[in-house]
Amino acid sequence: MSIENRPCQASINGRPVSVAEVTPLAFAGFAHFTAMQVRSRKVKGLDLHLTRLREASITFFGVAVSDQRMRSYIKAAIDAGPADQSLTVTVFVRDGEFSGRSMNTEPEVLVRTGAPAEGPRGPLRLSVVEHERPLAAIKHVGEAGKTWYLHQAIREGFDDAAFVDRQGRLSEATIWNLVFWDGDAVVWPRAAILHGTMMGMVQRQLDRLGIAQRHEEITLERLGDLAGAAVMNSWTPGIAVTAIGGNTIPEAESFIRLLHRCYEAEPAVSLAVLYQQVSGT
Repeated sequence: MSIENRPCQASINGRPVSVAEVTPLAFAGFAHFTAMQVRSRKVKGLDLHLTRLREASITFFGVAVSDQRMRSYIKAAIDAGPADQSLTVTVFVRDGEFSGRSMNTEPEVLVRTGAPAEGPRGPLRLSVVEHERPLAAIKHVGEAGKTWYLHQAIREGFDDAAFVDRQGRLSEATIWNLVFWDGDAVVWPRAAILHGTMMGMVQRQLDRLGIAQRHEEITLERLGDLAGAAVMNSWTPGIAVTAIGGNTIPEAESFIRLLHRCYEAEPAVSLAVLYQQVSGT
């Protein structure tokens, strides 16, 4: 059976589950998650994923599953699947377990795996939508607006949509972080956004390489001064963006190569290392 035709696998707290058990969670609405790519049974930026899950759980539920248990669930899913795959970890509570102030039990962990993803080839053209995601700093479920804006953008002849906040600042795209290039430095939007794990990996590798980077308020009018733009998420460290609304942007191939170079420099955690972390040895 090819990877593309391989059925998706799912587990809760390390226990395989059926579709009947998983389906209600899709409509729960009060959960958060992280998504990662597994290659050769290795994961990059695992520390960033664990931090995201821990901090979001404390914000949402007031308690978090330990990093050690989370690693064990991730390791079990990687062990059970092909060498290359996509892996999503969702943390949730069942009805009646959350009182609004405290948890009766720890949140539960749903791990799903599927075929590996690379993202579209690009370059991409983005429409512009005035939209601010609620709880933007948390990667949470139940955001139908993002999918609706994506479909609307496609109907308008674009590939995807970028968001501007009520102050006119570009923030992020539907499922992407935005990043820009001024010819000398990497420029990250200053606005309420999700700090992506890919973003975190690229940022620390830019620091290691000595490449200048800064955060700045980016308006549509400011785009004419920039030399490149890209989107990134767990699929890819960079896909060129050549238009945002009616504004054209140069396709900065050297900038895209730099983003990919940063990702390639990020070390990957193997199952052997993950086992040591799980066992505490």
